[in-house]
Amino acid sequence: MLLWASFVTIEVLKWTDKQIETTDNTLQESIDNTTINVDEQDLIRRCQRGDQKAMEILIVRYQDRLYNTILKICSNPEDAAELTQETFVKVIEKITTFKGKSTFYTWLFRIGMNLTLTFCKRRRRLPVQSLDGSLNVQADTAASRLSAYLTSREKLDPADLAQDREIRQILLQTLERLEEDHRAVLVLRDIEGMNYQQIAQILEVELGTVKSRISRARSNLKELLETVLA
Repeated sequence: MLLWASFVTIEVLKWTDKQIETTDNTLQESIDNTTINVDEQDLIRRCQRGDQKAMEILIVRYQDRLYNTILKICSNPEDAAELTQETFVKVIEKITTFKGKSTFYTWLFRIGMNLTLTFCKRRRRLPVQSLDGSLNVQADTAASRLSAYLTSREKLDPADLAQDREIRQILLQTLERLEEDHRAVLVLRDIEGMNYQQIAQILEVELGTVKSRISRARSNLKELLETVLA
């Protein structure tokens, strides 16, 4: 059941991302539709020449995905928004140094992940409340509902779980209990769907390190879920 539980955790968080994206399209629609298919390399060249409109297009294109990824790692909407903004400030400052040795997407996420992991490791020095101790009556009931979902013989729809705010909060809190490096690889691989090579480039580590971290992260997530659902 626990292997299935960790899979459901990831699927619920993926579905939550889709909901966020579908409710946050106002800014995207404000960009002229004719720019949507503009070649990215052309946009980057224009940005490097100081074209603010081109930079705006790139920001709109990636801001939601970057924000959602950072949020899964830092677990705080205000911090995620600030880190996303800080990432794009760095991008604007460093865009002339981008040489195209990786995709712009990989380069952007490398900057974002560096900032996010540094922030999380600094924050780790602060006292952290135990997940077990933070479960109130409502959350305890939600944990029971989650356990019932996972043991049910009926086909499980992660969208149904994502609609349950208390269950979603439990899953987010469980993910937050992972070490920063493990949380990052799990989010990038299982939620963002990146391949091992992309993750290695973003985190600037060896391919074997990525694979071992993902294995340990999945194992640790199962153990944490076992504690919550016990």
